[in-house]
Amino acid sequence: MRAPSSTAERTERSAPAGLHPLARYLGLRLGITVLLLFGVTLVTFTLTNLVPADPVQAALGEQAAGDPAIVAKFRQEQGLDKPLPVQYLTYLGHLLQGNLGTSTQTRNPVTDDLARAFPATIELAVSAIVISIILGIGLGIVAALKRRTFWDQLIRVVSLIGVSMPAFWLALIVYFVFFYQLHLFPGSGRLSPTAVPPPHVTGLYTVDSLLAGDLVTFGDAVSHLVLPASVLALYTIGLLTRFARSAVLEVLDLDYVRAARAKGLPGRTVVFGYVLRGALVPIITVVGLAFGSLLSGTVLVEKIYSWHGLGEYAYSAATKLDLPAIMGVGLVVGCVYIGLNLVVDVAYGVIDPRVRTA
Repeated sequence: MRAPSSTAERTERSAPAGLHPLARYLGLRLGITVLLLFGVTLVTFTLTNLVPADPVQAALGEQAAGDPAIVAKFRQEQGLDKPLPVQYLTYLGHLLQGNLGTSTQTRNPVTDDLARAFPATIELAVSAIVISIILGIGLGIVAALKRRTFWDQLIRVVSLIGVSMPAFWLALIVYFVFFYQLHLFPGSGRLSPTAVPPPHVTGLYTVDSLLAGDLVTFGDAVSHLVLPASVLALYTIGLLTRFARSAVLEVLDLDYVRAARAKGLPGRTVVFGYVLRGALVPIITVVGLAFGSLLSGTVLVEKIYSWHGLGEYAYSAATKLDLPAIMGVGLVVGCVYIGLNLVVDVAYGVIDPRVRTA
């Protein structure tokens, strides 16, 4: 009997009949995702309750916190008088019902606050990552194809500057130069004070204004996006440029790329049809992690540009010791990272068949 000719073939034959390798791969990744989500809830709850400050005093104020009757009633209403394991089980039960608790600073359900803040951060992060992908991967490919030339050295220096500058410092410099000195772009907010927000559909002002056919509001929203999105994108551009250059250089030396060139295929076909596809796996990894960092690391930039998103909400919750809001933000950020990792893993399986059959 002939032995299986490859690892992929052996994996295929050992799998249950009728189960596609991609389906097995997705099932495994979904199972891991569920376990990770449970871990995120446990870590978020534990770390939040290890905060040394007293959440009762932060919620009630010094005067009310000095009354034992008020404190006891508050602890009973919030379930703080129960053991931590019981509090955690109650927390999980509320999560399954979509209840993240009530914010002690806004007195609104945390889910409502997050629903208002998250679209603003999504709009900012997506704009930054789109700029980063276009410029970062493009510059990385150029640097790889022009290696050891002046253009390669220049791009590498620029990328090094991008990953070296702190975002908050760059945000202040950009704000001072382009808003205060040159008056080229608006300095704060998502829209001008005189502009009317478009009808709410997605919460993204650029998308909602286009859906409403309001090009004036769309232009105003884009002009407000330019400065904060550019600040956030600069670091990611430098990161993607360096990774894309390394990944492309590694693929350029492979035999199938040399064979494609030897066949006389056009340079553009070789780059986009052979080189870039082979380099996509490490690049996708960096893009996924960078997007997660943009969603969770916009605190200071949002504060500087008065961008009322998730970062500003997290900053306010942390300074006022709003535990339900802190846990809500932590849970959202954790779920975002897990979701991005799942998307990246699925993309691996789609792009590279060896991954899903391993």
